[in-house]
Amino acid sequence: MHFEIDRSNIKNHRTVTTSIPQPQEGEVVLALQEFALTSNNVSYALGGDFLDYWGFFPTEDGWGRLPVMGFGIVTASANADIAVGTRYFGFFPAADHHVVLASATTGGFIDIGAHREKHAMAYRSFDRVSDTASENDHAYLLLRGLFVTSYLAEDFLFDNGMYGAGQIVVSSASSKTAIAFAHRVRARGNTHCIALTSAANVDFVKKVNLYDEVATYDDIASLADWAPTVYVDMAGNLTVTAQVHEHFGESLMYSCAIGATHWDQGGSKKGLVGPVPQFFFAPSQIAKRGKEWGRDVLNERMDTALETFITDSRRWMKIEESRGADALASVYDQLVSGASSAEAGHIISL
Repeated sequence: MHFEIDRSNIKNHRTVTTSIPQPQEGEVVLALQEFALTSNNVSYALGGDFLDYWGFFPTEDGWGRLPVMGFGIVTASANADIAVGTRYFGFFPAADHHVVLASATTGGFIDIGAHREKHAMAYRSFDRVSDTASENDHAYLLLRGLFVTSYLAEDFLFDNGMYGAGQIVVSSASSKTAIAFAHRVRARGNTHCIALTSAANVDFVKKVNLYDEVATYDDIASLADWAPTVYVDMAGNLTVTAQVHEHFGESLMYSCAIGATHWDQGGSKKGLVGPVPQFFFAPSQIAKRGKEWGRDVLNERMDTALETFITDSRRWMKIEESRGADALASVYDQLVSGASSAEAGHIISL
């Protein structure tokens, strides 16, 4: 089966029964063991056409297969370099199986299907992992993908001298991507990090204890507007973006758009005060740092930082496991509507 999203309205979805084929030469078939579902996946759906996330796993016109980060076990192989029974981490469609035309690498394999050639290597690599589950597996599924985005976004801002700013305002501060970003800002130090969140999530954001200041969206006008500031938008709410831009005015040095947790809240960029919001594309920073540091060094630094973040997440994240297509649809609906608890980390198995 495959879980598919209506590309014209991401609130609509369907479950499609699909048969598991025999692999052709060079292919492997993987059974999805489990995968994470977060607000990041909502961002993938929203950017499905613009960033070609729908191109990862093509299906019938008008529909898209949602990319998720999961563990898969090889159940059939027509590739001499990849054995049945081996376990891999990577991007899969939200489904019970996935077929890949694979080319083996030192640490796993890459998808070399013709439709994947234009996609960044980070999105088509499958990493070999232990065949035995570990206590950190669920946190790894939930946090690795979004942590990489946050790590690179913070690194990008630091790499550019924070555009002369000494403080950062982060919207949708209760989202895991925002928390990961704040974790990196705190680790580097010397930057005042302000959380913007809903009144309902203030206590949770304070509990996370990674922001220097916590404010609700109604409190934007009370923030110190004299300090040079960078805005990191995890919400995608253009009304909030306009309020932040209007409030900080000339003190707003840079506006960085990353997420879309509040994708349906409306607003317009027309007449926006200050800098034009710039979309952050993580693969560009990966390519830059990979060239400067070497890919092995970059991966080592991110992996070390991720381990620290996973350990810290035990303080504030509650992992919730669900099974079956109906559970998948229910959790997806919660995430799209914003009804999912901020502390919940959803793991799905089919």
